[in-house]
Amino acid sequence: MPIQENARVIENKEVAKEHYKLTISSKYISSHAEPGQFIQIRCSDKTDPLLRRPFSIHRINSSRNEIEIMYRVIGKGTKLLMKAQIGSEIDILGPLGTGFNIDKKKQVAVFVGGGCGIAPLFTSAEQAKKKIKAVYAIIGANNHDGVLCESDFNELGTETIVTTDDGSYGRKALASDILLELLSSKLKAPSTVIIACGPKAMLKAVAEIAHQYKIDCQVSLDEWMACGIGACKGCAVKTTSGYKMVCKDGPVFDSKEIIWQ
Repeated sequence: MPIQENARVIENKEVAKEHYKLTISSKYISSHAEPGQFIQIRCSDKTDPLLRRPFSIHRINSSRNEIEIMYRVIGKGTKLLMKAQIGSEIDILGPLGTGFNIDKKKQVAVFVGGGCGIAPLFTSAEQAKKKIKAVYAIIGANNHDGVLCESDFNELGTETIVTTDDGSYGRKALASDILLELLSSKLKAPSTVIIACGPKAMLKAVAEIAHQYKIDCQVSLDEWMACGIGACKGCAVKTTSGYKMVCKDGPVFDSKEIIWQ
């Protein structure tokens, strides 16, 4: 069950160009959140911007009563959040939505993230490392400046592959190209699960590859959200069983459920 609280800022630092990591103290959310869920943050105590902003949870540290999010500074809300000082309090709501669920019978987990989409995959990868034989992380970005979480995944001990669209770092390829390469060379379909988050075009490509190889695949969708609880109907997505709300029914869905448009 989500709660609203004023949480203390532990750290708010730039980790890549225009990308920040925010660490928040919250005993309740850190002990109740699941990988793949998100929180809503009120970025100002004024009426502008009025609506909260949604942010996926990057890391859960229940032993320290902390959670981390990563965000890109792209609008009024995130520009204000960037100025949040250590020791100050911010108004948060969470945990919200549904998270990832990896079958313990799987032997291989492949995490595919594009841009900021790699951030919400980390906590799930942490859990996967405890129970799954092989864990891969494919990190996609437009260029070197946009590569996120590489050191986190390396420290975790995943087999990490970085791709950039322009070839300025890692391999010049799309994240979905690397996924296809892995599946066609060394990974067995029945024992593998794919977990993905990122731009819709990337998720569609990943879903098509998963369907081609008959592999279980979960995707975390990114849609504009206002309320975060399914009341405003602003984040509707078309599925095989009708329209669903990304904030309430997701953001994590089985890739076969989504009607990609």
